[in-house]
Amino acid sequence: MNRDKGKGIIYCIVILGSITMIFPFIWMTLTALKGYGESILIPPTFFPRELRTENIAKAWHALPFIDLYYNTLMLMLGRVVCAIIFSAMAGYSFAKIKFPFRDAIFSIVLVQMMLPPQIFIIPQYLMVSKLGWLNTVAALIFPGFVSAFGTFLMRQFYKGIPTELEEAAIIDGCNYWRVFWKIMFPLSKNSLIALGIFTALFAYKDLMWPLIVNMSMEKMTLSAAIASFKGQFSTDYPMVMACSLLAMWPMLLIYIVFQKQFIEGITLTGSKA
Repeated sequence: MNRDKGKGIIYCIVILGSITMIFPFIWMTLTALKGYGESILIPPTFFPRELRTENIAKAWHALPFIDLYYNTLMLMLGRVVCAIIFSAMAGYSFAKIKFPFRDAIFSIVLVQMMLPPQIFIIPQYLMVSKLGWLNTVAALIFPGFVSAFGTFLMRQFYKGIPTELEEAAIIDGCNYWRVFWKIMFPLSKNSLIALGIFTALFAYKDLMWPLIVNMSMEKMTLSAAIASFKGQFSTDYPMVMACSLLAMWPMLLIYIVFQKQFIEGITLTGSKA
């Protein structure tokens, strides 16, 4: 009986937590269907008195969403590909290859993880400016060329692989590159999926960097473009919520399609790997 009571309490807590997390999305959807006057009423109304579906159409024409979808997709793909390739190679090097100052260099990687990302904005901006990449898609991807988190994650995974497997391949005539590409890289599929998921999520919600390097609306991402809708003295909340609704559905669709991989990736980050 006590066990059933404990389960009931746990279920209630989980349900309350779920409602708390999903409530902002419900509020966003309902506000997108309200008029401006109704959206600023005090006390606020939950359900709209009249459905204003034209807000969605106005939001679609207010921003170049086709360009924004493309820029955001390129940002996510570019950073995911770079994180997977370079982090896997760096992680393998730090875990399995002995070279001078290996531990000291890896300590620098760990220090980068501990520092706030705002510290690197000015140096990265100067580098992008010198390369002539301002207001381009390449500028959006630039900070994701190297991932300190990805390097650390892959190093921990490769350290868990028995050394005997690598030694057997070297005895058979493989060099370090073939050992990595033919053996280690295929074994790290689950870790790479987890890294790709979190890199895509971080890239999708990145706001500050796209606002800094790209000035043209056609070169911005979804998050940066929506931020420009917020006025200095007043904000059209139904329009902002409608734009947010249009920006949210691609990631929601990706989650529905890759739900299993999302769950496995989140579970993996809490495991030994």
